[in-house]
Amino acid sequence: MNQAGVNEKYKVSPFYVFFLIHSMQTGLGVLNFQRDLAKATGRDGWISLILAGLMVQIFIWLIYKIFSIVPGDIISANNYALGKWIGNFFSILFIIYFFVLGMTIIIGYINVVHIWMFEEVPSWALALVFLILIYYIHTGGFRAVTGITFLTVIVSYWLLIVPIYGFKYADFTSFFPVFDHTLIEIMKGTRSVSLSMLGFEMILMFYPFIKNAETSKKYAHGGALATTLLLLFIYFVSTVFYSQKQLDLTLWPTLTLSSVIELPFIQRFEYIMVSWWAIIIIPNMLIPLWAASRGVKRLLNVQQKYPLWVMSIIILLICILFFDVNALYILNKIINPYSVCFIVLYLPFLLVLISIKKNGGSVYNIASFL
Repeated sequence: MNQAGVNEKYKVSPFYVFFLIHSMQTGLGVLNFQRDLAKATGRDGWISLILAGLMVQIFIWLIYKIFSIVPGDIISANNYALGKWIGNFFSILFIIYFFVLGMTIIIGYINVVHIWMFEEVPSWALALVFLILIYYIHTGGFRAVTGITFLTVIVSYWLLIVPIYGFKYADFTSFFPVFDHTLIEIMKGTRSVSLSMLGFEMILMFYPFIKNAETSKKYAHGGALATTLLLLFIYFVSTVFYSQKQLDLTLWPTLTLSSVIELPFIQRFEYIMVSWWAIIIIPNMLIPLWAASRGVKRLLNVQQKYPLWVMSIIILLICILFFDVNALYILNKIINPYSVCFIVLYLPFLLVLISIKKNGGSVYNIASFL
């Protein structure tokens, strides 16, 4: 049943799933999620964040439930539930999603660099640097990807000094009133932070690369919980630092917050912030492109480097032919909300199909699998 057999020497310990999930969810969205959330829910955005975090926990549980029945990856699960041809069709959709997500993150960060630092540097030049780095890390296999992910999380948490410094100028009365928005508005806020919460679905591809993968479930839940707590903390700081109108109008609230930091030897701290964010964003670029190229390898039985080359060329061409702002707008429209809806609807549907097939076609004992 497990068609995604991976040699034991290429696997990583379950503990690292915490960092794989947490690093994927801590990317571009952390820099600007407050703006859209504040527009939808005002000071009640923390409720939307908690609901989004709970939804992520539920879908992590769904993914592990699927793989407890069909060990392997999403391609194995699709083929088991839907057959080869229909299963491969849905697997291609996942591959496209992983690729577009990785491309969105690369172009999105290039846009940040253009706005805050180097406006004149061509998009393709920055993209080429990142793609060469991504390819170099990919040549080391999934263990190298995991090692970089672990390292970036460890060396980046000093940046929490930025929101902590914001308390110096905080007005805590601006956090109130609370509970003054409707349920519909709260759900709109939950949808607005979906891009910041994406990343957990990468388990669908790297699950076979985890030693004793079923034991990594608690670390996956822990990584998603750490992201939720981090976003709650940053949102709380933002709501007491900015007025409601300022938060609605500020494009990059987290970066703008860093600009108030004054040090004797650094005049523009936000330059440090943007530069260091390149380290944080590397796993966000690495893992989706690894997942997409891995998916192509599984479907076409080719070396993983070849689809990665093709994907890199496509990203470069988009950076050359389109302004990054225009490309980013289109990609965001694809990723959010359509891909979120696809994942939310498809994974429960897949679990039901797998449970029915495992049960010999009977729908009466599905509850025994849940």
